[in-house]
Amino acid sequence: MHETATAHSAGPDAHSVEEAKKHMRTYAIVGVALIIGTILTVWASFINFGSREINIVAALLIASTKGFLVAGFFMHLISEKKLIYSLLGCTAFFFAALMYLTVLSMQRDSIIHIQ
Repeated sequence: MHETATAHSAGPDAHSVEEAKKHMRTYAIVGVALIIGTILTVWASFINFGSREINIVAALLIASTKGFLVAGFFMHLISEKKLIYSLLGCTAFFFAALMYLTVLSMQRDSIIHIQ
């Protein structure tokens, strides 16, 4: 009777060994994917895809994929609530807007270069 009371008093935060093994397997798979992504990043840095812009897009795609893996699995955003996704979406939106403004300011006829 004491074992049953102890098992129930552990609460919803108690994890079984099988659950822990499942999470460890997921972390190992994500870790291997990140290592492969790093190797892919180094490999892609030596390839000329035709233009500088395409090289940058390729690097950003690889980095975004690795960032998603870190944020999604190691930071547990993949199982979080709607608020977390909303904040992540706002951050991505403003990041994209700032990158757009940066690229826009590099053009010759932008307001920064007009004298």
